[in-house]
Amino acid sequence: MNASTLSDDPLLDIGLQPATRQLLDTLPLSPDTRAVRVVEIHRETVRLADGRRNADPDAAPLSARLLPALARELAEAGDALAVGDWGLARQDADGSFWLTDFFARRSALTRRDGDGRRHVIVSNVDTALIVMGLDDDFSLRRLERFLALVEGSGVQPVVVLTKRDLCADPTHALTRLQARLPARVPHLALDARQASAGALLAPWLQPGQTLVLLGSSGAGKSTLANALLGRPLQDTGPTREHDGRGRHTTTSRSLHRLPGGACLIDTPGVRTLRPDADAQVLAASFDDIARLAPACRFRDCRHGSEPGCAVRVAVEADRVDNFQKLQRELMRDHLGPLQRREQLAAWKARSRASRERLRLKRGA
Repeated sequence: MNASTLSDDPLLDIGLQPATRQLLDTLPLSPDTRAVRVVEIHRETVRLADGRRNADPDAAPLSARLLPALARELAEAGDALAVGDWGLARQDADGSFWLTDFFARRSALTRRDGDGRRHVIVSNVDTALIVMGLDDDFSLRRLERFLALVEGSGVQPVVVLTKRDLCADPTHALTRLQARLPARVPHLALDARQASAGALLAPWLQPGQTLVLLGSSGAGKSTLANALLGRPLQDTGPTREHDGRGRHTTTSRSLHRLPGGACLIDTPGVRTLRPDADAQVLAASFDDIARLAPACRFRDCRHGSEPGCAVRVAVEADRVDNFQKLQRELMRDHLGPLQRREQLAAWKARSRASRERLRLKRGA
C-alpha cells in the first residue's frame, strides 16, 4: 500500500489513526489485500469497512469470513474480534472476502463475566459517551460502574445526561452528580432528540476520532445516535411507565460514520456490568476515597464501623458502599478456579449455619 498523507486518506473516515497508518505503510500488501475495520460481528461472518465506499453513506459494508488460521489464533489466545478492530482482508477470485489478520489494539474496553473471564466490548476507541437519563434511569452507582469500566483503558469518559425534560428537579440531580463525579470527567446535559446534540459534543467528534455509546436500556443511546448521524439509523422505543426502563432497541454493536468524519459505535443497553479493573484503576475511579484513606486512624481501615475513619466522615455512604462492592467483585475476579470453589463452599456453609441458627431460635 502506497504511503499517503492522513488528510487525503479514505481510511480517515473510518477512524484511522497515525500509528495504524504508519503500520500499513510498512506492510508489503498485494493488490487483492486491503486494510479494513470491523464494523459488525455476526455468528459466521463479520462486516468490514475499507474506506472505499465512503461516497455513498448507504453502501453496505463488506461481508467476510475469518480465515481459519486467524480463528484458531484468537481461540488459543482466549481472545475474539471486537467492533473497532483493524486488520487485513483478502479478496478471492470469486469476489468473496476473508479477514486474514488483525492489528494490536491501541485501546479496548473490557468487562468480566460471572466466572471472571475477560470480554472485549469495543476496541480502538478514543471517547466513551456514558449516557444516563435524568428520569428513572438516573443511578449514580451504575454510573460509577461505567467509570470503573472506562478508567485505565486509555479512553476518555464523558458523561451525557439525557431526558432533562422528564426530570422534576434537574438542578438537584446535577448537584448529586458533581459531588460524586471525578473533576477530570466532563459532563453535560442535552436533549438527544435535537440536532444541537452534535454541537454540544463537537469537541469529541473530530475527524478520525471514534466514540462509543455506553448506558442502560432506555437511557437514550439510540436517540442520540440518530441525532449525531442525522438520520434514523437506529429504532427508538418507549420506556416502561413503572420503572423508566427501555426496550433493547439496539441488539448488537455496530460502527457508523458520522457526517463530520468521526465514527460512532452503538452498543446494546446493559442491566448488569462487571468492570474489568484492578486495584489501581478502582482507586482512580474513586480518587476521593483513595485520597482520604491515609487520614484514617487505622492503616488497614475498611471504611466500615471503625473509629476514626476519615472516608466515612467526608464521603457519601452510598458511594463508599459501592466502592466496597466493586472491591469485592475485583477480588473474586482474580481468584483461581480452586479458590472460587473454596469461596463458594464457605458461603454455602455460612448460609447453612445461618439457617440452622434461625431454625433453633424459632424452635426455642
